[in-house]
Amino acid sequence: MKELLKKFENKQPEIIFEWSDSESEAEGWVVINSLRGGAAGGGTRMRKGLDRREVESLAKTMEVKFTVSGPAIGGAKSGINFDPNDPRKEEVLRRWYKAVMPLLKNYYGTGGDLNIDEIHEVIPITENYGLWHPQEGIVNGHFHATEPEKIRKIGQLRQGVSKVLEDPHYTPNGPKKYKVADMITGFGVAEAVRHYYSIWGGDIKGKRAIIQGWGNVGAAAACFLAVEGVKIVGIIDREGGLINKSGFTLDEIRDLFIKREGNKLVAKGMIPFAELNQQIWDIGSEVFIPAAASRLVTKDQAERMVKAGLEVISCGANVPFADPEIFFGPIGVWLDEKVSLIPDFIANCGMARVFAYLMSDRAMLTDEAIFGDVSHTIADALHLTFEKNNSKNKLAETSLEIALKQLV
Repeated sequence: MKELLKKFENKQPEIIFEWSDSESEAEGWVVINSLRGGAAGGGTRMRKGLDRREVESLAKTMEVKFTVSGPAIGGAKSGINFDPNDPRKEEVLRRWYKAVMPLLKNYYGTGGDLNIDEIHEVIPITENYGLWHPQEGIVNGHFHATEPEKIRKIGQLRQGVSKVLEDPHYTPNGPKKYKVADMITGFGVAEAVRHYYSIWGGDIKGKRAIIQGWGNVGAAAACFLAVEGVKIVGIIDREGGLINKSGFTLDEIRDLFIKREGNKLVAKGMIPFAELNQQIWDIGSEVFIPAAASRLVTKDQAERMVKAGLEVISCGANVPFADPEIFFGPIGVWLDEKVSLIPDFIANCGMARVFAYLMSDRAMLTDEAIFGDVSHTIADALHLTFEKNNSKNKLAETSLEIALKQLV
C-alpha cells in the first residue's frame, strides 16, 4: 500500500491552470490530476491563504473518491486564494469562471465546495457564460454524449441537484425548504456510521457522537444520526459550541440545524471556543464526525477521544487531521490503528455520487431514489473493505489500497 501511495502522490498532475485576477489580489488554480476516462471532476473552493499545493492534494483526493462514487474519471479541484467575506467575491468569481470556461465546456466538471455555493453561485454564474451545467465538461469529455443524450443528462443534473426535498425522511422539519445539495453529503456521512455498525457489528442506537463543524455536512449528519437514535453529546463550531452529556433530543438537533446563520451554530448558552476546546475531547463518545475544515484535528484531541471510548470516525471533511501529508499522515495512521476510521472518499462521497447517478441512464428523480443510491454506494464500498479486512482497525488503509489498485 505504501508503495502504491507514494507512486500516486508523487505523480505530477496532468494539467495545472494558473490564474491571477486583473482587478484584485485574488489568484486561483485548477489542478487536473488526470484525464482518466476523458474528463475530470472536482468542486471550487475559496479561502484566504489557500495555495497550489492544497488544490493539488484535493485533486488527488477527488481521483480516489471517483473510484467509489463513479464515474471512472480523473480527479480535479479549483481553488481561489481570496477572502470569501470580501464584498468583491462575486466579481472575482465571475472573472474566474470566465477564464476557466474552455475547461468547463470540454473536459472538467465542477461544483460548490468550501465557501462556494453550487446553487446560488456556481450555477447562475456559469450559466451566464453559456454553460448548460457545471458538470457539462464530464458529459462531453467522458460520456461523449450525442445531442439528445446530452440534453437528457444535463436536464437530469439541473433538476436533481436543485430538487426541493419533499420526503420528510430527508429533511428537518420547519418552514425552510431544503434541496438535495443541502442534505446529501451529511446524509452519506451518517449512513457510513449506520452501515459500519450493521457490517462490523454493534447497535448504533444509544451511541454518543461529537460533531465538529455545523455547516451543511456536520449539521445534516447530526440530524440523520439523531434519527437513528444516536445521542449528540457535543458540537464544536468556529466560535464555540454545546455540550449535553445526556444527548440532545432529535427535535433539539433539528432546531439547531434550522436556526443556523449560514454555516454558523446559533444557540442559547453557547460555550466560548477556548473553553469548549479544553473540555469536549474528554466527554466520551463512540462516534466522531469531523466536518469542519481540513487538517484541524490534532494528535492530542485524537488521543483524548480514544481514551474516552471512541469507536468510529466518519470523515465529513476532506483530510480532517492536522497532518501535512495528502492522504495518510502520522495522526491518520495512528487513529486507523486504534479505532475504525471511515475515510473521506467513502464517507463524504454523497455529492459526487449524486452527480454520477444523475448522469446515468437509470436515474430516477425522487428523493428516495437519489438518497437510496448514495446509501447503497457507501454500503458497497464498506462491504468491499470488510471482505478484505473484517477487523475494526486499518479500515482507511484497506479502503485506500482497494482504490489505488484501480488508479496506479
